[in-house]
Amino acid sequence: MQASTESSPLHSRRAATTRNGPSAKWFLLFWILIIGLSVYAVYSYTNYLKDQVLNQLSQQSQQQLTLLKTDYEQKIAVLSSEVQELQSTVQSFNELLTFTKDNASAKTDNSNKLYTQLSEVRKQLDTLKKEMDLLK
Repeated sequence: MQASTESSPLHSRRAATTRNGPSAKWFLLFWILIIGLSVYAVYSYTNYLKDQVLNQLSQQSQQQLTLLKTDYEQKIAVLSSEVQELQSTVQSFNELLTFTKDNASAKTDNSNKLYTQLSEVRKQLDTLKKEMDLLK
């Protein structure tokens, strides 16, 4: 009877299991290796994407800073030219006021009108200087 038990299906199943043992280990090792490589690939790809996003953000911020700088310089140039114009106007009013004071008589009071105009121009000049200081 022992000869019949060795040829039984239970004995052949054990023999197949022992034969498949090393191949099951290699199969498991293969899947662990595939999973490990997949995790590494995902990690590397996310780092690559992060670097790309950071580079794009850096380029965009650099472009925006360049635009802001150009706009700021243009506004400063415009304000500087306006200040120059106002200073020349103030200078001409000062000269006219000095001339009027020198030639003023008791009958005319033009110096007060010119002085009022001069003070208005000075107020505008002060306002423009404040705006320039705010832009700086």
